[in-house]
Amino acid sequence: MPVKEIISQAEAKMKKSVDVCVQDFSTIRTGRASPALVDGLRVDYYGTLTPLKQLAGISTPEARLIVIQPWDISSIGAIEKAIQKSELGIPPSNDGKVIRLSVPPLTKERRAELVKVVHKLTEEGRVAIRAVRREANESIKQAQKNNNVAEDECFKAQEDVQKLTDKCINDLEAFSKKKENDIMEV
Repeated sequence: MPVKEIISQAEAKMKKSVDVCVQDFSTIRTGRASPALVDGLRVDYYGTLTPLKQLAGISTPEARLIVIQPWDISSIGAIEKAIQKSELGIPPSNDGKVIRLSVPPLTKERRAELVKVVHKLTEEGRVAIRAVRREANESIKQAQKNNNVAEDECFKAQEDVQKLTDKCINDLEAFSKKKENDIMEV
């Protein structure tokens, strides 16, 4: 496999790792309501686990309120049950037509816990990026062993992979810092 192809594949995988982390960050609640808080919820709808966004309209009419309006009113009980079973920690209120989630303000202790979760997710992202780096470097070394790549080109490619790794980790750190600031904002 050509070195350029190895590097471009590594870049795509590293960017995907950063994107996954950013997606995970969006599910961590700050003091504000966001439809992303309930994006990952799956509802047992007639025996099938169905994503909530396929069963209902989700909106945030106020800063601390999420409104879930099911398209099929008969699914409101299943949606409510899924919210209660989730790790959201917000009790749903159901008026028969819509479910309201009132997002309480975060306590100082809860903010500190959420920052720890962000740090854990960031570390998992770093580990994933480093794993891609290791895989790319092994592919480059294998190409050198097979006499497909000169030694100088091998070292240059490994430097490029390292620069790419540093860039992706820095991007991840920036997203992490932004999320941490959002959480700590009162």
